This record gives sequence, structure tokens and C-alpha cells, in this order.
Amino acid sequence: MNSYLRPATSVLSRRNVLARAGLAAAALGTLAACGGNSSSSGGSSGSGSAAGVSAATSEIPVGGGKIFADAKTVVTQPTAGQYKAFSSICTHAGCPVAEVTTTINCNCHGSKFALADGAVVDGPASKPLEAKTATVSGSTVTVPA
Repeated sequence: MNSYLRPATSVLSRRNVLARAGLAAAALGTLAACGGNSSSSGGSSGSGSAAGVSAATSEIPVGGGKIFADAKTVVTQPTAGQYKAFSSICTHAGCPVAEVTTTINCNCHGSKFALADGAVVDGPASKPLEAKTATVSGSTVTVPA
């Protein structure tokens, strides 16, 4: 047997350890990217948390809405002065909704929900988003936890 040939055993070289660590880090990064923490307005000057949502009415566009990921809530304004709130968790597979356009959209499987009542506009979801209570006082909209 030649001295430069080694038996096929598991050898953990520094190079192997670093390569495996790099693959693990890449996999974790990919999983983290699948999580949702987005809002349709690109920012979150209003607050959204386990305590609920408190936001300026000006943050919620007419014919659109805003996602408050920390509070798992989406607030919409289907028509001027009419504010609605729903759970931001899709009823199909439990993914967080990702954006609000003319509908509330879940990018996991393509479900779309109506701004006015959370009803399914396009499946595969078959149940509407859970409604929450939105209250407006002056120029602030609030949604309790």
C-alpha cells in the first residue's frame, strides 16, 4: 500500500470543518429569509407588538394597508375613513402575509384576501383572515392584542 493513500475513514480536517460550518450558516440564512417581517409601507413608525397596534391613520393608505408583523396584524383602509384589522397569519398554512396591494397577499402559496372583510379572493386558502377590532380616535388607529 502506498504511503500517500489513506483508508476511507472519517477525517475531520480543518478544511472539512470550515466547509461544513459554511454550509450550515448558509442553510440558516435561507431559513431566516423565509420568515416574514415586512410591511407594505417599507417602514414601521407606528407600533406593532404583542400589546397590539397603534399607528397614525396616515400610515394606512386608502385602498391598501399595512402589516404589523410583531403584532401579527394587518390594518387596511378599503375606502377613505374605513379601517379594518385582521390577523396577518394566512389561514392556509400559517405563513405570515407578506404584502398589501389591492388585496392582502400571502407569498407562501399565493393566497389573497379582501381588504374589506378578509375574505378569500384567491386560494388555496379556504377560510378568511381572522377579524380584529380597529378603533380610530382622532388621527390614530388602534388594534388591541
